[in-house]
Amino acid sequence: MNSEPQSVLDAESDTPSTGEHRPLWSELREAIRGTGADYTKIPLRRAVFLLAVPMVLELVLESTFAVVDIFFVAKLGPSAVATVGLTESYLFLLYALAMGLAMAVTAVVARRVGEGKREEAAITAVQAIFIALLVSIPSAVAGILFAPDLLRLMGGDAWTIEHGYRYTQWMLGGNAVIMLLFVINAIYRGAGDAAIAMRVLWLSNGLNILLCPLLIFGLGPVPALGIEGAGLATNIGRGVGVLFQLWVLFHGGKHIRVAASQLSVHGAILWNIVRTSLGGIGQMIVAMTSWIFLMRILASIGSEAVAGATIAIRIMMFTLMPAWGMSNAAATLVGQNLGAQQAERAEASVWRIGWYNMAFTLAISVLFYLLPTQLIAIFTADPQVIAIGGEWLKILSYSYFIYGWWMVSVQAFNGAGDTMTPTRINIVFFWLIQIPLAYWLAVHLDWRHTGVFWAVFFSETSVGLFTLWLFSRGRWKTVHV
Repeated sequence: MNSEPQSVLDAESDTPSTGEHRPLWSELREAIRGTGADYTKIPLRRAVFLLAVPMVLELVLESTFAVVDIFFVAKLGPSAVATVGLTESYLFLLYALAMGLAMAVTAVVARRVGEGKREEAAITAVQAIFIALLVSIPSAVAGILFAPDLLRLMGGDAWTIEHGYRYTQWMLGGNAVIMLLFVINAIYRGAGDAAIAMRVLWLSNGLNILLCPLLIFGLGPVPALGIEGAGLATNIGRGVGVLFQLWVLFHGGKHIRVAASQLSVHGAILWNIVRTSLGGIGQMIVAMTSWIFLMRILASIGSEAVAGATIAIRIMMFTLMPAWGMSNAAATLVGQNLGAQQAERAEASVWRIGWYNMAFTLAISVLFYLLPTQLIAIFTADPQVIAIGGEWLKILSYSYFIYGWWMVSVQAFNGAGDTMTPTRINIVFFWLIQIPLAYWLAVHLDWRHTGVFWAVFFSETSVGLFTLWLFSRGRWKTVHV
């Protein structure tokens, strides 16, 4: 592994006025409240801390909702869980668009802030919101009109198609709030206002957690809506979060503020976002469509296989969210420091966060290895679902620490604006390796769900190691956005 450049390490011994000797509680409070600090000038250790803390806390609550949601839905049976899993297969395509666009927005906003061009950063934010609204329309129409057909296409059972389609209608029909939540928080992260993005998801997911059991099971005058209630709760929570985002964006954070006079289309800036986002969208679509194929294979095995995989992936998402938070901090630091012509400092931030991520995911892998079925049993009492989900968690434990390095190196590419490199990598490892291998092991060799899990293990371990090696070569430092 590369060590951090000496000139960057020397910056850690700055004077006390830069803040590195302040009490931990004082730093923690500043990270949560938000700071106007210049992340290209303060000591790197402090910059990582001030950005990573709110980003980690933001995504911890996001992942908390993911597991709370599936906990309540699981009370309705394996078919209800399978409905969520199959619907999320389509939502993953939307997440691909939203996350790909968010990657570009973070990179461009961070670069403009690093260059000191705050007004252009605000105009970029407006163009990103326009794009998010436009791309949400086709999926909303398809989800509202064709939800049963979409579930049938994915191999849903009779209960899923007859009763679960209303959940799919809510989730796909209301996808604009998902798009905006992703994109506007990406604006805040790129600008360095990570504490605002954190508060948005706290509000959004806090409402989700409160409304989910109320609308699923009913209480007093509130009728029990079943699985439809889960979709409605998610839309209400995220919708409120988007309204809060917009209010703050126009009233101003520490680093970015949009004025009414900036609410117009700027073709060159809009195209720059679209052009930069193509690679990000591509890398996410490749990964997400690969997951759709895997879920289709699992659906052919049975609802229990889909349910076990769905619960396992929710647990995986929950445990990876803190690592994603730290990786998002790397994207912001890379983008802003490249904008400030400090490529050495940008690289040093990635290696530092990578070691933090590895330590965290290594600890989680021990938990997965020792308590796989116990973790799945928190969400369901079905013995077959528990066995299948527990098997995947145990297989994951063998190389989970590599996910930490993979995430931070990918986010380094994305933060630099080099979104095409991860896309090409994903095409090879997911489409050309993961999908054929999963089908061969699960169907041809009749390993069933076990074959899918081992295919994921092999392909994602390999892609993590390769991406980290490619990052170490340093060509991402020359990208311009």
